[in-house]
Amino acid sequence: MSAQPPHQPSPGAPAIVLEGLAKAFGHKLAVDHLSLEIPTGSFYGVVGPNGAGKTTTLSMATGLLRPDAGRALIHGTDIWAEPQRAKALLGVLPDGLRTFDRLNGMELVTYSGLLRGMERQTVESRAVELITVLGLWEAGTKLVADYSAGMRKKIHLACAMVHSPAILVLDEPFEAVDPISAQTIQTILRDFAAAGGTVVISSHVMDTVERLCDHVAIINAGRVMTAGSTTEVAAGGSLEERFTQVVGAQVRTEGLAWLRPSSH
Repeated sequence: MSAQPPHQPSPGAPAIVLEGLAKAFGHKLAVDHLSLEIPTGSFYGVVGPNGAGKTTTLSMATGLLRPDAGRALIHGTDIWAEPQRAKALLGVLPDGLRTFDRLNGMELVTYSGLLRGMERQTVESRAVELITVLGLWEAGTKLVADYSAGMRKKIHLACAMVHSPAILVLDEPFEAVDPISAQTIQTILRDFAAAGGTVVISSHVMDTVERLCDHVAIINAGRVMTAGSTTEVAAGGSLEERFTQVVGAQVRTEGLAWLRPSSH
């Protein structure tokens, strides 16, 4: 059975629309009726402090976690009403992904493509290119379970890209990745967006987001505090300064007078 052809997005329509998404874990409200539009062709950064609800939001947006309320539209398709149709448009790198790690890298990327209904010859050709470009070819038959954290991040990114999706949603794609590989990944993502694809990343590194992303949303306590073009959100300063201002964070170091080099 072949995969359903991807839905052709309407020109000018948003890539992702989140409408009133809400999710609670026990008494903790992780995402508080959050709404957000992500333009097609944008390189979009989602930033926020630890526990702000970024990962929960992206999980609901990509069909990995069912919301308590609200909906997520992928090029106009409700991901919970028509999951197969919507997910065909997505390439996802979740946080803390559990996968078939008793396969080697080539086997895992090939398997991911086959699950998408791709022809084996096409999958294998793309898998070789992705693994080579991402610097994983020399890992050979080494099992993914034995990869370093950075290598696992890269192989899972390859799995997200192998079917050439319309939208990439990547949770902390540069975490644990070496600087050379990070530059390679950034170039791939820039080219993807320049060709009309949509990239959504979450990150704690404001400099990276400011340099890469043309749009950004700052999330805190499960809500969008501000969103728009990176220039608009930065409001004349650096994104890091604006982030600190918006979330009301304070740098606290009091009480650590004892933390000094000592001969004791």
